[in-house]
Amino acid sequence: MKSFKIALAQFSPHVGNIDANTQKMIEQANQAKKDDAQIIIFPELSTIGYPAEDLVLRPSVTKRTEQAFKQLSEVKDIVMVFGFVHQTEDGLRYNSAAVMKDGEVLGVYNKQILPNYSVFDEKRYFTEGHQHLVFDYLGHKFGVLICEDVWSLPTVQQLAQLNINTALVLNSSPYEVGKPQHRIETMSALAKELNINLVYCNQVGGQDDLVFDGTSFVLNKSGEIALQAPSFQEGVYIADFDATQHEFSKGLITPQLDTMAEIYQSLVLATRDYVQRSGFPGVILGLSGGIDSALTLAIAADAIGGDKVQAVMMPYKYTAQISVEDAAEQAKNMGVTFGIAEINPIVNGFMQTLFPFFGNAPADATEENLQARSRGTLLMALSNKFGNLVLSTGNKSELSVGYCTLYGDMVGGFAVLKDVYKTIVFELAKYRNSISETPVIPERVITRPPSAELRPDQKDQDSLPAYDVLDAILYAYIEEDMSQDDIIAKGFDAEVVQKVIRLVDVNEYKRRQGAIGPRISSRAFSRERRYPIVNGWKAGI
Repeated sequence: MKSFKIALAQFSPHVGNIDANTQKMIEQANQAKKDDAQIIIFPELSTIGYPAEDLVLRPSVTKRTEQAFKQLSEVKDIVMVFGFVHQTEDGLRYNSAAVMKDGEVLGVYNKQILPNYSVFDEKRYFTEGHQHLVFDYLGHKFGVLICEDVWSLPTVQQLAQLNINTALVLNSSPYEVGKPQHRIETMSALAKELNINLVYCNQVGGQDDLVFDGTSFVLNKSGEIALQAPSFQEGVYIADFDATQHEFSKGLITPQLDTMAEIYQSLVLATRDYVQRSGFPGVILGLSGGIDSALTLAIAADAIGGDKVQAVMMPYKYTAQISVEDAAEQAKNMGVTFGIAEINPIVNGFMQTLFPFFGNAPADATEENLQARSRGTLLMALSNKFGNLVLSTGNKSELSVGYCTLYGDMVGGFAVLKDVYKTIVFELAKYRNSISETPVIPERVITRPPSAELRPDQKDQDSLPAYDVLDAILYAYIEEDMSQDDIIAKGFDAEVVQKVIRLVDVNEYKRRQGAIGPRISSRAFSRERRYPIVNGWKAGI
């Protein structure tokens, strides 16, 4: 057995852009060679990106993949292990990995365990494989697995029984809070139990509503971490196997991010990739002087630069002067373009036009919604004129209970805080201020009682429970799927629980029409929590 170096190519494939992804892989392989690596491993489906969804059904995928193989075959003097869509002559399609050296394909592995839960839909696209792939190189015996395979103990046990030294695992494992550490802890126990080294290379980057954190790692047979790549960053990371010690030497071990840093970086990465890969020159959002829009602005500026962000304050007669002041201060702090557009004339025009229909009917939420929709119309007009993407600023708590206006504050192409509860919004705002020499979000924005400012002296808590109570109930109902009776049994007020659950259930139609946003939880709306809009299910047990 000889010593060797293996490179983990933690990169962000552009879904569907097989040519660009292939060129990136060639660049990374050449970079790895300069670092004296003999092997390089790429993420799952690295040639086409993950998830490519129905793009993998396109008839030209095979032709484009063949061209990618031709280009990759020009790379010499390094073993490449990469992912691709494998279409066989008998019409079967596999999520596969190829082992290539000097243009020769040494073997192909077809993923055996196809996830079909949560955000995964692989059985729609792929056929299950049934054979393991083992190859010898430098006197070392390697086995190949793809993502979900490594979470199936029988599958890994079967591979380990083939007397491999090291399992190479190609991954496109989406991020959710706490997932990076959970992976490492679980895989560490597995490596130790089966007495194998484990090289885990994960995709990084944002893809629609999914975020991939990377956090690739290498484990020795003892379960000890030999390498841990940073989260949310592209790079080629080198692990050094010492044949005399029969293990990987300790290399780069990036400290795990704390929870707020992890969430914040995931939102920044997701926003950057969505905006840039969609081809928008910048973004625009309504900056109200409240905490949701303040945090969204900070994330947007950190993602693409303040010079590409436009913030518009749209006051009405109920808007407090301190809201205008705080919005202007934050815009200045973050170096974004800032403007003020009064909506009084627009709302008054709506009211005059509608008077023949409304007559003297008492004011209600209709008039409040007209304010929100006036703002939404302005933002969309500015987007149409200058091409910037509108970011909506609502959070998961509001979207859960429908405390938002269709075609108003819900307008936009990307909802940055869609999967972030209000209590976490506060923590993220504090975190963002903590990493700057001076706070970028005015302290008053964080400490003021939240208000939509759609009527005199309005506070969110006039309509909703306190956010710590609301979020606890929502978490139990949405994330944990607890019944109404079980939530009440935890000690929450029965009337409050019943109200919250009713609001969640009746507002599915609103959420279905909202923009997509980064997924950071295990029960995000749309991909995971999919409920019928019209149904007769009754709350209770």
